[in-house]
Amino acid sequence: MPEPGILFIIAAFFSEVLGTMAGFGSSTVFLPIALFFFDFRTALILVAIFHMSGNIGRVTFFRHGFNRELIIRFGIPSVILTIIGAFLVSYVSQSVLKMILGVFLLVYVVISISRPDLSVKPTTENTLLGGSISGFFAGLIGTGGALRSSFLTSYNLEKSVYISTAAAISLAVDISRIPVYFASGYLPQEYYYYIPVLFLVAIAGSFVGKRAVSRIPQKKFRTFVLICIGLVSLKFIYDGLIFIL
Repeated sequence: MPEPGILFIIAAFFSEVLGTMAGFGSSTVFLPIALFFFDFRTALILVAIFHMSGNIGRVTFFRHGFNRELIIRFGIPSVILTIIGAFLVSYVSQSVLKMILGVFLLVYVVISISRPDLSVKPTTENTLLGGSISGFFAGLIGTGGALRSSFLTSYNLEKSVYISTAAAISLAVDISRIPVYFASGYLPQEYYYYIPVLFLVAIAGSFVGKRAVSRIPQKKFRTFVLICIGLVSLKFIYDGLIFIL
């Protein structure tokens, strides 16, 4: 494996650990990093495969305590809108998608830091809306976990129940969007060897994240990760504006 590939795999492992511990999933951390190695569409499908593998790990390690009602009410609209968003990727410029991702991440970071307790009312309407919006962005720009967590935290689920429920919904989203990405030709054949490697790395990262989740002060750790994501998002917005102007 060439040196950039090794760095990419190392970044993948730590992204899974950080994403599991911080509670918003690996794609929010890993996709911005992957874009330093690949173009947007290739990064999108590789991160989706990695994210799916990590969700399999989280579902396995936190399998006791799914909230089945939330999985159905939130998951069904998520899957439907994910497929729509994934189909739209082929029709939007990669630079524009990158800027949309940057704006999305920056807004999320600002809200998460300034209003850490912000949540929506746990109504059926908001659950369906949250599933739809988060699913659409997951399909279009590869990350919807930030929005998903904002809606799911309003139900005040116990930590392990929240992680397992969010992972189950996210897994359904990944299984829905990945075939669309493959059918659209986003993954060149020369990168196929990453698939089994990313699967193993994601499982390992999920395991390490699970072991560490109760040992590190969550508030300070989460704030640190959010600041890093915010800095990267500014670069994406800048790059997008340069392309447009």
